[in-house]
Amino acid sequence: MIYEGKAITVKEIDGGFAQLDFDLKGESVNKFNRLTIEELGQAAEKLQKAKKLKGLVITSSKDGFIVGADISEFTELFAGPEEDLVNNNLQANKIFSAIEDLPFPTVTAINGIALGGGFEMCLATDFRVMDEKAKVGLPEVKLGIFPGFGGTVRLSRLIGADNAIEWICMGSEHRADKALAFNAVDAVVKSDKLMEAAVAILKAANAGDLDYKARREEKTGKLKLNAMENMMTFETAKGFVAGQAGPHYPAPVEAIKVMQKHSGMTRDKALEVEAKGFAKMAKTPVAASLVQLFLNDQELKKTAKALESKANKVKLAAVLGAGIMGGGIAYQSSLKGTPILMKDINQAGIDLGLKEAKKQLAKRVDKGRMDAGKMADVLNNITPTLNYGDFANVDLVVEAVVENPKVKDAVLCEVEKHIGKDAILTSNTSTISITRLAKNLQRPENFCGMHFFNPVPMMPLVEVIRGEKSSEKAIATTVAYARAMGKTPIVVNDCPGFLVNRILFPYFGGFAGLVRDGADFQKVDKVMERFGWPMGPAYLLDVVGMDTAKHANEVMGEGFPDRMKDDNKSAIDVMFEKERFGQKSEKGFYKYELDRKGKQKKVADEESYKLLKPIVQKQEDFSDEDIIERMMIPLCIETVRCLEDGIVATPAEADMGLIFGIGFPPFRGGALRYIDDMGLAAFCDMADKHKALGPLYHPTDGMREMAKAGKKFHG
Repeated sequence: MIYEGKAITVKEIDGGFAQLDFDLKGESVNKFNRLTIEELGQAAEKLQKAKKLKGLVITSSKDGFIVGADISEFTELFAGPEEDLVNNNLQANKIFSAIEDLPFPTVTAINGIALGGGFEMCLATDFRVMDEKAKVGLPEVKLGIFPGFGGTVRLSRLIGADNAIEWICMGSEHRADKALAFNAVDAVVKSDKLMEAAVAILKAANAGDLDYKARREEKTGKLKLNAMENMMTFETAKGFVAGQAGPHYPAPVEAIKVMQKHSGMTRDKALEVEAKGFAKMAKTPVAASLVQLFLNDQELKKTAKALESKANKVKLAAVLGAGIMGGGIAYQSSLKGTPILMKDINQAGIDLGLKEAKKQLAKRVDKGRMDAGKMADVLNNITPTLNYGDFANVDLVVEAVVENPKVKDAVLCEVEKHIGKDAILTSNTSTISITRLAKNLQRPENFCGMHFFNPVPMMPLVEVIRGEKSSEKAIATTVAYARAMGKTPIVVNDCPGFLVNRILFPYFGGFAGLVRDGADFQKVDKVMERFGWPMGPAYLLDVVGMDTAKHANEVMGEGFPDRMKDDNKSAIDVMFEKERFGQKSEKGFYKYELDRKGKQKKVADEESYKLLKPIVQKQEDFSDEDIIERMMIPLCIETVRCLEDGIVATPAEADMGLIFGIGFPPFRGGALRYIDDMGLAAFCDMADKHKALGPLYHPTDGMREMAKAGKKFHG
């Protein structure tokens, strides 16, 4: 044994070659944490001193190669001085360069996934051979940063600057065939041939058939671009990528600037440029928020996985109520491998549900993500029915009929008679109390909420709502089914609007107040879109539907009359009364016309201003800052209330619910992260400026206590 550690071992194998194997003890995956990097440095020293070695194969004993850096260490690391970040990267790069400079040829055998720092490890060797099922990539921009272990330097010299820009700025994972086509790897083989192929490459390099020294010179030298090519490559890319990434995500453009800056430098100087650029991005609020989101997502997955151990297996599901929502649920279930019955009371509903499923599948076929045979298989796993004939075999039912408590109550009581005593019954309700819906059920312990967001195929969140009598088995099984559908489930407790809608409607309340005080709803939309929302509040209401919004508003007002009940006529009321329901009626705050591709586009409508005029009580001129404050304060305070009331268990779940459920700007990290970044004391001061607007703008006592103690929601 040449070296033995807790993450890395190095041993001599046949032919005078060495094998450096990553196998981080106590972890299911390999990742670059402090221990692994330290041991890699020690292993490199041993290899440099080893005599008579003819080559090195780098492998992994895990199912995947290396998933990347240990992101749990990022929060502490990124909070330190920028100089420390630069030095940290330079130290890691010395180790990677030591591997690259070994006095014999090196090859990486890539099994499973090699992402981020894992792929940068691969780039440090002379050659790469890849399992045909493996994937590689540099996804760091998704965390608000870019590669910092030599990725911008080595990849740009290996596959060309234009290709490297695409790989780094898109942050995508690449299959073996694409990696080979781009020359990012040298060979692709079946899993059982991976080691054999790697050793064959080393033998060829020793025999002089492969020039590993020339490969090194290429990776460690300057980019081979003349002045004109350099300018065309980087300047064109900066403009295009800036347009794609938008103003809130600086890392992709900064990565291009760094690559341009070090293009005329040799490796070590280039790595210094990369390290400084990386540190600059790591210190941005965007990186802090996106790293927090990643950690939040890991926490959600961990919570859901723990629940799954208590779940029943859902082998057959059912959805009651076809239509667009039911069809979307049936499509998603079948697509991800769980057969589903789709029941409606009439054939027209069935037809609409099947049409929705076919539409979604056709999109996948058109984009090349599925062939016609697979489409047929998915459709065949959706069984349309007008009766309860096969419901005795169903493991879980999703009720998705009209949002009316009497109708839902009747349907739920009826279906309960036709399913097995252990089957789980769920309601896809957005506002109606689960405890209320359970009152007439024979087995309320087997009942809970399962709230999907529309459109089902696009929206990742599912709220799993715990009623007073919902059992842990019901919750666990529903969570497991949501995950099997490819969704992110968050368990919340029962209250009007549950988590997401309870928080969303104070935001709409802020909007209604602005319109009442004379704000131009189009300006409000533009300001909030610049803030980072995918659409402004008026446009969002048009998409949600004014009838749906009015109903939910009434439920919220009844549930929280102290702050959400408003006896004044609101902008939502005006649009509802005039039957301007939004996109569904082609008129709301905006008009909706079809574009050349047959898609609805919003168009300004002066009629809206005439209709709203009677409810405008003032004529104030609002700055962008005023609009943001009046929109965001109610949303943020209600998020805190949900946490304090125990509707949601953790700040991570609250923030992820908003990002996945209503498109809260990801780069801001969620409502609680937004408060943390501002500071609770500063947020309370800001809210107090607007206290005359009413209870929606009054911070809770708990918030004020946290502010005094200097606490944060995300520690």
